[in-house]
Amino acid sequence: MTSFDARLAAIPDTVVLTGGAEMEPHFTDWRRRYSGRARAVVLPGTVEAVSAVLRLCHGTGTPVWPQGGNTGICGGSVPGPSGAGIVLGLGRLNRIRKVSPEDDSITVDAGVTLQAVQEAAEAADRLFPLSLGAEGTCQIGGNIATNAGGTAVVRYGPMRDLVLGVEAVLADGTVWNGLRSLRKNNTGLDLKQLMIGTEGTLGIVTGATLKLFARPRSRVTAQLYFTGTAEVLATAQAMRAAFPGEVDALELLSASQIRIVQRHFPQLSLPLPDGAAWSLLVEVVGGRSEEEMLDSLTAALEPMLENGTLVDAVIGQNERQREAIWAQRHTVTEANVREGMGLTHDIAVPVARIGEFLAEAEAMLAEYWPEAEQVVVSHVGDGNLHWIAMFSHADWAAKPDPEATQADLDRRAYDIAHGLGGTFSAEHGVGSIHLDEMRRYKAPVELGLMRTVKAALDPKGILNPGRVVPE
Repeated sequence: MTSFDARLAAIPDTVVLTGGAEMEPHFTDWRRRYSGRARAVVLPGTVEAVSAVLRLCHGTGTPVWPQGGNTGICGGSVPGPSGAGIVLGLGRLNRIRKVSPEDDSITVDAGVTLQAVQEAAEAADRLFPLSLGAEGTCQIGGNIATNAGGTAVVRYGPMRDLVLGVEAVLADGTVWNGLRSLRKNNTGLDLKQLMIGTEGTLGIVTGATLKLFARPRSRVTAQLYFTGTAEVLATAQAMRAAFPGEVDALELLSASQIRIVQRHFPQLSLPLPDGAAWSLLVEVVGGRSEEEMLDSLTAALEPMLENGTLVDAVIGQNERQREAIWAQRHTVTEANVREGMGLTHDIAVPVARIGEFLAEAEAMLAEYWPEAEQVVVSHVGDGNLHWIAMFSHADWAAKPDPEATQADLDRRAYDIAHGLGGTFSAEHGVGSIHLDEMRRYKAPVELGLMRTVKAALDPKGILNPGRVVPE
């Protein structure tokens, strides 16, 4: 055992894994697309143990790959290829430290799952609104590190807007306790923002104080169908005007996406009306009775049905019907995996330009890859488009150079988004896979500022190297 390994093993409240089989799950992402190696997987059980691990790694220049629930999809949650560093897993830091209904806040360890936070909030008759498909597995530290989004961003904002304070361990092992529940604090730099969305490259989040909200009294859901995106966007705006502060979700699905769900999960899909090219899932929550909310939603939709803006509408009249509407949306990922090779892009453009992007992207696909189909899943209320070029498994297997095909397609899609004032990553982060896009689309002054901050907080470059900020 080397001196480093012996010192690592001697840190109290720390589990160190070195066997190949026990380390393997930490080396590959959940989709099994990205993988790496490490000399050990280190699982500290306290903040003090995290501090000791980082102090040791800082002194020896050992790379540290922080890992939460390992549910990321940009290659940022797995180690690099060298095998020289360690994976630092936060899953054993899993305490709910404090729930404060009177302050509408909750303080938790970084390794607490999102679902556990939701349940703790519900037990206190409060709501923590972040909602993701991986909420049973993803951890709060990872949600903060990647500035997670999800389906409720249109009303509550991304994770950045839900964090009141953080506790983090810096590269040299220094512990910064910024756990505060203040809504207003105008005393200098908002340092917690350095830890949000930076994917563990500036510090390791070990705890957080999060916002809670009053639980809504009622919730109504509808699936609306349209012939074009202009009608979708007009309706989304109309819903916000009719229900100010009450629109909880605006989820767009292309007809191509609905047909994929119908093929693989016919028991969960809703019928696609004739002539419908798009559907919009609308969910409205509020303090009024459900009957009042249903009446208001029906009244808002009636003129749209009469003037032809809407092809059809399905309104959930009870909890069972509401869940049936959401089931189609929640099944798209698994359906797409079964359907073919879907090249998924986490694009955002200004809401007003969503239609332009979809038209240009579809034309690009038809020109260069006519065998592929445009499939769209979008958080349309905030401009976030999960734009997918769907190839059949056979067509993709026949590609002589799949990596070159994907790189070419990615570049063309991102160029369209960038030209419309958009971005290549809306909610999934940068990780290791988007470093070329950072170089291409970020202004030199932006990259320079990022490198300056990185050098100040992590001068030896040991925290998640090769992630977010290109060298």
